[in-house]
Amino acid sequence: MAFDLGLLVRENVKRLTPYSSARDDFHGDAKVFLDANENSLGSPLPKWYNRYPDPHQWKVKERLSTIKRVPVNAIFLGNGSDECIDILQRAFCEPGLDNLIICPPTYGMYEVCANINNVPVKKIKLTPDFQLDMEAIEHSIDAHTKMIFLCSPNNPTGNSLHHEDIEAILNNYFGLVVIDEAYINFSRQKSFISMLREYPNLVLMQTLSKAWGLAALRLGISVASEEIISIMNKIKPPYNINQASQELALQALNEIDHVNEMIRDIVKERQILSDALVNLSFVKKVYPSDANFLLVKMDDPVIVYKKLLDRGIVVRDRSKVELCEGCLRITVGTPEENKTLLQVLTSIS
Repeated sequence: MAFDLGLLVRENVKRLTPYSSARDDFHGDAKVFLDANENSLGSPLPKWYNRYPDPHQWKVKERLSTIKRVPVNAIFLGNGSDECIDILQRAFCEPGLDNLIICPPTYGMYEVCANINNVPVKKIKLTPDFQLDMEAIEHSIDAHTKMIFLCSPNNPTGNSLHHEDIEAILNNYFGLVVIDEAYINFSRQKSFISMLREYPNLVLMQTLSKAWGLAALRLGISVASEEIISIMNKIKPPYNINQASQELALQALNEIDHVNEMIRDIVKERQILSDALVNLSFVKKVYPSDANFLLVKMDDPVIVYKKLLDRGIVVRDRSKVELCEGCLRITVGTPEENKTLLQVLTSIS
């Protein structure tokens, strides 16, 4: 059986006529814009934010195309990766009929979006060492399984999934394989982005929120075949990325050296923090991490969590998540923030 995208797309999406503005038809530099009922007198702001943004974000995509070495038309920009997740499910999963697979513990929005879209979720939990249960995944796939979400490096565990396991799924499953690489910049594992041409069923999600430090802008990235991206563009809101986000993203995308320096510093601090945490008397284990956070198993995590909150330090309590029992997830902060965290933890040990 060969991969056939036409068999995955919902029938109503195939028939859908997407919203189109006059600026979808016009290419070039216009002198007078009288098409979108904007306020032609301007705005209280110093720049012309009275105009709607580029609905296709071409300048940002052109810059990303150069950085990631993929065609412009293979890139989709979402209002955060959450919009990418939602649009993929709405494009390919028939509510109440089709299903998808997730591998918990993992990022929660895959399931939240599925619940909103009335898409049944099959949960195939990771093995005790936080890797894919390949046999269980294989047995869970049926004729209505439209996509599998894989997070690597995984949140909240921090580890990368075995590359060969992901490739095995790509080779033997003919739905969409969505690999969330939000934390890939902090990982020793290579991105799957170089394998897009080899696997037409591969969809990658990346983000400007983590390594690029632009969480406030809400810019998620999907990279896939031009055919898949065209379907996502067909159903996205017409102006889903605002003008300010596009402008600021362009500025940041010209600062690759600065971003690489931040990545090196975070990886260095991750090791320093891990080494210090493991020496605390109540810490049982600090799991290896390929992300910008650490999963830490400890005695009485809820008590530790509350004591940190009392001192104005917010971490993430994952102690009730299956396979993460007894764990807190701690983001790698600045050297000063990490020092403060360790001082407080030492005082309550």
